[in-house]
Amino acid sequence: MASSKFVKSAAICGIGAAASFIPAGFATANAATAAKSTTKTVAKKSGTFLGSAVQTRYGAVQVSVTVKSGKITKVTAPVYPVGTFRDQQINAQAIPMLEQEVLQAQSSNINNITGASYTAQGFYDSLVTALAKAGLK
Repeated sequence: MASSKFVKSAAICGIGAAASFIPAGFATANAATAAKSTTKTVAKKSGTFLGSAVQTRYGAVQVSVTVKSGKITKVTAPVYPVGTFRDQQINAQAIPMLEQEVLQAQSSNINNITGASYTAQGFYDSLVTALAKAGLK
């Protein structure tokens, strides 16, 4: 009867049942090697990092991120569209909202700003490059 239980568990577990017969040291060594080869570690830096200037339909957007001990402490957009009065109106509201989103999220995982889609996309694209320089996502 013991063999019939094994057959049932092998059928349910599939490959996992066969792997249980591999010596523990061998499986652990391979798992550690696989983890090292597939895991890419990026060191977190401290300092101010300037993202790429991203050209949008209405002008360039560029983001600067200040990081201290792996934490985002300040986000600014030194470059953004101000060519028209409408650009100035939109971006006077959108840029501070985007900066606040980054500080809250502590990453590039931010929401879009309705009515400022082009600026928000340019901000995001520049932010990603700045965070990459800082070793963050």
